[in-house]
Amino acid sequence: MSNLFRSLVFVPGNNPRFLEKAKSLPADIVCFDLEDSVPDKEKKKARGLIKNTLKQRNKYSPSVFVRTNSPESGLVEADLKEIVQKGIDGVVIPKVNSVKELKKIEKTISSLEKKRKIKGIRLMPSIESALGVVNCYEIASSSKRIDALVFGIFDLLNDMGIEYTKGNPRGAKYSRYKVPVAATAAGIVAIDGIWQDLKDKNGFVKDCQVGKSLGYAGKSVIHPDQVKTVHKIFHPSKPEIAWAKKVCSVYEKSTKKGKGATVVDGKMIDEVHYKRAKALLKI
Repeated sequence: MSNLFRSLVFVPGNNPRFLEKAKSLPADIVCFDLEDSVPDKEKKKARGLIKNTLKQRNKYSPSVFVRTNSPESGLVEADLKEIVQKGIDGVVIPKVNSVKELKKIEKTISSLEKKRKIKGIRLMPSIESALGVVNCYEIASSSKRIDALVFGIFDLLNDMGIEYTKGNPRGAKYSRYKVPVAATAAGIVAIDGIWQDLKDKNGFVKDCQVGKSLGYAGKSVIHPDQVKTVHKIFHPSKPEIAWAKKVCSVYEKSTKKGKGATVVDGKMIDEVHYKRAKALLKI
């Protein structure tokens, strides 16, 4: 795993050529998609393709996640039965509205991990509705598996009956601003939503800058050409670098004494935090 969150690139799970091309993507996280980019009649095919692709995990340098269908779709269990296997680092759950939905999914994952003798699958709930925004702190803090919240702007606007306007839509500002606050309070990071207009590169740069200024650690992207810009803008800040150095120093001293988890600035730090700090310092 890259242990970084600057870029999360979605790859349609029903397209063998795109799945193969994902091996060379420079993104921090490659996310094979079973949801929005896959038509209903292609879901079964996509599950099979992703299942086979995960067997080639050693050929991918980024973290490898899979986005399932939403809890309300009734398809998550079927998705998980195919994708929970050796080779997957984590799962993005779209349109999460409540902790109850997430706990049900986590229970299924735990059961499959036990049966298949694997462990450590991470979770990223995606906040894409008014109810999800209201509950985002509770969602973010509901499980130790959770690494990040992902913000989904287009479904949020649709849920609220607001038309999309290019840039930073007024109707989504409260929600976009709240998600990274909730994530930080829960001790995780937030990944900003996509920019749809691939031709408007200046608009994309400005949107990334807004996301960075709001406290997002990175951005969801829909095209490989966007990754370079995202990595440039979401480069670690001086406070982030200082934090990473402190985490590495304290954790290494702790492990030399035979201890595991420790505390940095009042927050519990374990091996996952240490690996992320090390990765950040290598950028």
